[in-house]
Amino acid sequence: MTTETSSSRPTHYVYAVTKREGRGKALWTIIGAAWANQDGKGFNVKLNYLPLNGADIVIREPREDGGAH
Repeated sequence: MTTETSSSRPTHYVYAVTKREGRGKALWTIIGAAWANQDGKGFNVKLNYLPLNGADIVIREPREDGGAH
């Protein structure tokens, strides 16, 4: 597996999504970034944090307005 990426900007962000009971919306926290592999068949992922609270890990394309999901 290669760790080189074709761009220094990530193609996706990695989030930890925590459901908050009784509070409505889930809490989305950016925990890393992902880049598409050069062959287009997978991703290289770099995590800055690991969720320890049972949060779901979600990988999404960045929003055009730069905000979190």
